[in-house]
Amino acid sequence: MWNRRSAGVTLIELIVAIVIVGVALAGLLAAFSRTDRASVDPVITQQMAIVAEGFMEEILLKQVNGASARPALRSDYTHVAHYAGYTAKGVVDVEGNAVPGLELYGVSVAVAQPTAAQALPNVPAADTLRIQVTVTHANDPAGVTLVGWRTGPPALPAGGGTP
Repeated sequence: MWNRRSAGVTLIELIVAIVIVGVALAGLLAAFSRTDRASVDPVITQQMAIVAEGFMEEILLKQVNGASARPALRSDYTHVAHYAGYTAKGVVDVEGNAVPGLELYGVSVAVAQPTAAQALPNVPAADTLRIQVTVTHANDPAGVTLVGWRTGPPALPAGGGTP
């Protein structure tokens, strides 16, 4: 025996199903929206790391010993010590031109001889510089900090030759 009532869905059942699906979709959209907003932070962190790496590479390519007074332009820096105390609000290239899109970033550099606890084994402290590059963002004031070491050339043994 076939019952006419079981042949389909009623209008009320259809409306209830649509409401349930609508509420579920609204919840999913809210979750995706929160995830989308949070995904900007890794991009900012990655950009801070890239800027810090660029500065660190620039600094490590400079000479260690014999620093003179710091020149006015970063393009004229020839020694690691020239970067000591360098700070910039907004990332600029070596010529001092602002890099578009990086206005909200800040860069600071500290250069100093290592303390006894930071000293490298078998390297004279006088020939070693500890370099710390910190890049911050308006949304992340803690930022990213990289620490590098630059040592001077080894002293030649008496009489010349290779060490």
